[in-house]
Formats: sequence, C-alpha cells, structure tokens
Amino acid sequence: MKALLGRHPVGLILSAPYVLYLAVIFAYPFGFSIWMSFHDYFFAAPGAIVDHPFVGLDNYRAVVADPAVRQAFGNILVFLVINVPLTAALALVLAVALNQAVHARTFLRVSFYVPYVTASVAVVGVWLFLFNSGGLVNTVLGPLAPDPSWLVNDHLAMPVIAFFVTWKQLGFFILLYLAALQNVPKELYESASVDGANGWHRFWSVTVPAVRPATALVVILALITGANLFTEPYLLTGGGGPNGASASPVLVMYQRGIQQGEPDFAAALGVLLVIGVLLVAYVNRRFIEGKD
Repeated sequence: MKALLGRHPVGLILSAPYVLYLAVIFAYPFGFSIWMSFHDYFFAAPGAIVDHPFVGLDNYRAVVADPAVRQAFGNILVFLVINVPLTAALALVLAVALNQAVHARTFLRVSFYVPYVTASVAVVGVWLFLFNSGGLVNTVLGPLAPDPSWLVNDHLAMPVIAFFVTWKQLGFFILLYLAALQNVPKELYESASVDGANGWHRFWSVTVPAVRPATALVVILALITGANLFTEPYLLTGGGGPNGASASPVLVMYQRGIQQGEPDFAAALGVLLVIGVLLVAYVNRRFIEGKD
C-alpha cells in the first residue's frame, strides 16, 4: 500500500471521489441491509430509542416460506426465459443489419435507441393504450383477442412485460453489439467467402464467435435488468397483478418493506436476490466467456 501511494498518488486522488461515491451509495446501504436482515428491524419514530434484537436466519426462513416471494421468483424466471434470449438474438441480428446498411443508417440507429432514452412512464402509457381490453391490439385481433385481456390475464401479463422491456432496452444492446462489430477483422469474412461460406455461415462461424465477449455483457446486463424489474409491473399491471402474476422480487421488497413496514423481511429478500444474481453472472462468465 505504501508503494502504491508513493507511485500513483495522483491516480488515487482522482479516483477518491468515485470510491467515496461507491462507499456511500452502494457499500454502506448493502452492508446495512445485510445487518438488517439478521435483526428484528422496524421503522420507529424519529429520535426514539429502540432495540433491534438479533434473530439469526428467521427473516430468511420467512422469505423462503412466503408464497408471494416464491411466486415472484417464478414470475421473474418466466420473464428471463423470454427476455434474455430474445434480447441477445434480436440485438445481434439488428446490429449486423445496421452495420451493413448503407442508406438511412443513422436514422435507423436513432430510431432503435429512442425507446431506451424515453421515460418509462411515457412509453408505458402507449403500451396501456395498445394492450388494454379496448386497445388497438384487441381491436385488430377482434374475436382472437384473449379474454381476460393481456395485462389482466394471469398467463399473459408477465410475457407482455417481457416483450415490453425487450423492445424498450433493445437500442442500448444494439449499440453494444455495433461497437463489438467494429473490431471484427474484415479479413475473416473475406477468408470465409473464399472458402465458399454463404451469409448464414459467415454470421454463425465468424460474427457470433467474434462478438462473444459482447454477448456475455449483454446477457449479464439483461439478467440484472430482470432481477431489478420494478417500474414495468408497477405501472403496467397496477402493482404486480392480476393476483401477483406479474409481481417481481423487487416489487415484493417494496410492498413488504415500505408499504407493509417490514424492512427486515425486505432486506433478507434483497440479499438473496443479490446472491442469486452473482451466481448467475458467474455461470454466465464460466460458460459464455469460457473463463474460470
């Protein structure tokens, strides 16, 4: 540490504000959440002196035994099964198409990116107009429209949310793939063409392996997005309805921790969620990137 301070004092000084930011915004709240999850914690009046006894794993047992939590994790599994593969596949295909486009390339890139930078409340209003019982989609489908309608249907609410998030986030992931495609040597495509490879073979044998690190990043970010899903079910289905069919773990954390005044339960659920995301991220790096 002494040698590090002596060799790079300017770097340490410049990075100190960001380190402080991480400590205050992330490290301390997460550490406090871990402490809270092992104690009987509740909100008290300002200035009141209260005791928060140690309860061990009681909060974690309550989380695991809670049917609403199990349903929320099942919902998020449905979301991830739809969203993650669809996001990775569509983003890569569209990025390849945009990378080869000659006319209106900038316009198309901006068009895909606009939903990502648009406020969720605004685009949610559009989707509510499209998918409510009297919306445009049901009007077009006529007798083929589902009953109950999309966002009040136990089986369709979460898939609709998954498609919505895929559409909204797609522009960002397309940009990641476009950046990765700039680093793929053109000689690889030329060699594949000389060997008789058609467009599909060049895509599968050259493009897909070349952008594997970007694919790993896309998958990790999509998984994190799914694990933190809150705004979309809260706005689209009125708080995880119908009957909890679109509730996410983060939404359950908000409902139990803020609305119902059980922050210790919510903290335990949050810790388990973080552990799950870290495990999935490790598996992703191990099998997609091929790293130990």
